[in-house]
Amino acid sequence: FPEMLSNPRLVSVQRTLIVMMNQNESLSCHSDSGLPPVKYTLFKHNQNVSTLKSPVITPGLFNLTINCASDVGEYKCKAENEVSSGRKHSNSLNLTLIGPISKPVLSSPTSQATKGQNVTLSCLSESVSLPITYIFFKGKQNISPAMKTCKKEAAVIFLCISSSSDFRTYKCKAENRFHHSTKYSNGFNFTLADVHVVHSQPLITSLGLILLLFVIGFALATPFFIIPSYKASE
Repeated sequence: FPEMLSNPRLVSVQRTLIVMMNQNESLSCHSDSGLPPVKYTLFKHNQNVSTLKSPVITPGLFNLTINCASDVGEYKCKAENEVSSGRKHSNSLNLTLIGPISKPVLSSPTSQATKGQNVTLSCLSESVSLPITYIFFKGKQNISPAMKTCKKEAAVIFLCISSSSDFRTYKCKAENRFHHSTKYSNGFNFTLADVHVVHSQPLITSLGLILLLFVIGFALATPFFIIPSYKASE
């Protein structure tokens, strides 16, 4: 009886799953047993990447070039021959892209604040090399723990403007696993809002609303006064 085809093993020839942009990566798919020829197929996220046939029981070697972020992620391979029924699938390998991090941008929904007001700051790097760790600073003082994210999303902190020192310059730092890859953001400052303007805005809004209601009421009531007067004159 022919030897049954075994489940293939998918391994990185370079023995690393961390890759850089424009790097060549080789993945080996190999079934230890089974009657040749064996057809190997490489998949990425269940999409066919490449197929090759091995005339003997030797590894199928797939050569990749990492050109963009879509070239990394989960890879699997499949083995099949003309004797064994069904297909044999391998373990999965996850390639992670790493490279220099881009300069983060520090921003807030508001640039003006009053004492006692709660504000937010967000820090985001457009780098495709994840995970990214963010830290916030006020002046040279660290004001947040290290905030690690595995998604392309901003790190956010919540602050209360309680004293004049809270109007100092804020910055954030972003770093990933790439060697010596650390970037600092632009500086951001909150300015003290004019308290009189802030307090007068609700009053102005209320007066405007009252005036609008008065005009609408006058327009609706006018026909009731004009028509009777017109009939009386007849």
